[in-house]
Amino acid sequence: MTTIQALFTAIHQSQTKQALRQQVIPKLGQYFASTRQGLFFFDQLPLIEPRLKPVIDRALSIEHNPVVRYIVEHHAPAHESLVTSPKVWQMICPRLDHWHVMAGPLVNRGQLVGTVGFTREQAKPGFDAQDLADLSAICLHLSTWIAAIKTQGKAKKRDCLTPRELEIAELVASGLTNAAIGRELWITENSVKQALKRMFRKLEVSSRAELVAQIFTVTRQDLEQGYTPGF
Repeated sequence: MTTIQALFTAIHQSQTKQALRQQVIPKLGQYFASTRQGLFFFDQLPLIEPRLKPVIDRALSIEHNPVVRYIVEHHAPAHESLVTSPKVWQMICPRLDHWHVMAGPLVNRGQLVGTVGFTREQAKPGFDAQDLADLSAICLHLSTWIAAIKTQGKAKKRDCLTPRELEIAELVASGLTNAAIGRELWITENSVKQALKRMFRKLEVSSRAELVAQIFTVTRQDLEQGYTPGF
C-alpha cells in the first residue's frame, strides 16, 4: 500500500492541477479505500459541464451539506459522523455510494480555494479519527502546493516583460505618473503609455493596480518559498 509520505512526494511532483487530479487523487482514493474521490478548485467550477453544475452546487452548498459547512467555518477536514447523525445524513444524501463522506480544505493565504473529498459505500466502514488526521496532513501539502504553483505563475508573468517594461512597472508600483516615469527614464510620456498598453496585453490586466498586483504583490509566504521581488 502507498505510504502517506509517498503521497506527499507525489503531490509536490505534480506540475499542474490536471496532473494532480489525474495522477494523485486516484492514489489518495486507494489510500483511504474510498468508493469515489474528487478534487475541486473553486476558480474552475464555472468550467464544469452544465448538466453537472446543479449537482456540484448542491454538494458544495453550506446550507445543504454540513460537512462543507464545517470545512468553511473551521478550515479543517470533517466526515459526516463528526457533524451530524447517520439518520440525518441519509436524509441529506441518500446515495448508497455516498453513505460515508470525508472532505478537507484547500487553503491559500487564509482563503478557502477548494476541497478534496472521498466517499465510501454503505458496506464499507465509516471514516475515523486517523483518516481525519491523515487528510489534515494531506490538505496541508496540497495547500502548500497551490501556493507554490501560484508563485511560479507570478514569476512567469514577470519573465514575459522586457527589462525596460520591468523598469516602468517598478515606477508604476512606486506611484509615479506616466509623465514622471517618462522624466525618470528619459523617454516621452507617450512612450510610457504605449509600453503600458503592451504590458496590459501581456499580463491580461486592464489597470495599473492589476499590473502591480500581478508581478509585485509579495507576501511573507512568497519570500519563505524563495520568491524574490525585482525591486
